[in-house]
Amino acid sequence: METEIVKEKEREMVCKRCKHTYTASSNSSSSCRFHPSFFVCRRHDDQKRYYELGPDDVPYAAKFYDCCGAEDPDASGCTTSFHVSYDDD
Repeated sequence: METEIVKEKEREMVCKRCKHTYTASSNSSSSCRFHPSFFVCRRHDDQKRYYELGPDDVPYAAKFYDCCGAEDPDASGCTTSFHVSYDDD
């Protein structure tokens, strides 16, 4: 019985936030790095039009993570926490 419990704890899981694999024993409060908000495209402050990109702007110049303002869609997460398994729901 105890062996089954150890096997269950060491089962590899996939984090639903960062998509990395982990085990229960390797999961700590700083294991998962993620953005708690979405990558968004915001309107100008006047709320009448979207940001307009110039011909030399990178495609994501008017888009950013709502949580931290990072403009690169591949930017490292701004928040760390425990991994969360798809099985935790």
